[in-house]
Amino acid sequence: MSRSKVVGFAVLIVLVLLPQSAAQQAPDAAPNPTAQSVTEHELLRQLGRIDGRITIPDAHAATLEQPRGREYQAFHERTLPWIGGIAIIGMLVTLTVFYLARGPITLDTPLTGMKIKRFVWVERFTHWLTATSFIILAVTGLNYVFGKRLLMPLIGPDAFATWSQWAKYMHNTFAWPFMLGLAVTIGLWLRDNLPDRYDLEWLRRFGGFLSRRHPPARRFNAGQKLIFWSVVLGGLILTASGLVMLFPLSIGDIGGIQTAQYVHAVAAMLLVAIMLAHIYIGTIGMQGALDAMVSGDVDVAWAREHHRVWLEEEGARTPDGPQLGAGPIPAE
Repeated sequence: MSRSKVVGFAVLIVLVLLPQSAAQQAPDAAPNPTAQSVTEHELLRQLGRIDGRITIPDAHAATLEQPRGREYQAFHERTLPWIGGIAIIGMLVTLTVFYLARGPITLDTPLTGMKIKRFVWVERFTHWLTATSFIILAVTGLNYVFGKRLLMPLIGPDAFATWSQWAKYMHNTFAWPFMLGLAVTIGLWLRDNLPDRYDLEWLRRFGGFLSRRHPPARRFNAGQKLIFWSVVLGGLILTASGLVMLFPLSIGDIGGIQTAQYVHAVAAMLLVAIMLAHIYIGTIGMQGALDAMVSGDVDVAWAREHHRVWLEEEGARTPDGPQLGAGPIPAE
């Protein structure tokens, strides 16, 4: 074979094998940007969140994604409705069963027609201010959790959106009179709701609700004191967490707001359930209880059965003299 033929054959072999060799080396020679990029999971694991670039002044808007958002969504959409449903429906069922089994708590003795002042006007005003504000806050707050599940299917998405917008305005507005009423409530009734020696006996006998024999009590019995401290402690928790949400990112980051929402929502659900019991006793559950917060006066027979020690103290000593006159208190 001539030299020219050998060279030609060698060139042919090179031309045949070169494309296969280039194809085998292509992945290493040309890096894949997608394969070498950092994944979303790695960013969240390393940084705790994913930030972007923004041109607006609010630097917090640069946060695009963070794991705590998923945790909060799971709590709000699944856990919280169960907490609220169990607490509120459970209390309603308990009160219904109690009413059917026990009936309203009535007086064992007839009314005397003689009245004694139980609450002055400033106490009644504070009570109704706080109670009205709380009811509005409860209704508008429950809309956040149960509205789209229960109300939107009935009134439609457009009406529900309008109602929810106004509910938010009302919730933020009536938070302030509630906080004012809570502060005045503490100042007015803190002293009367401190523990005393009659509380354990009242609790042991469950206030006489089952035995129909009411243990002695001063101005507020142990059950009323439990309601008072539930309102005070629950109200303070709602106030602190609510202020964090009213002024977002003023204290802490987005995680602080989410924590405040956890605390606010759970405390609100529990307090709504407790207030249902308070409303029951103050209306259909006990004869004469509503008169105390409407007119401020109660019949002596009512005071004798439910607050005997307070009646004796008031009959003997008031700022303007004995409320019941100079004569003795009617015999028990």
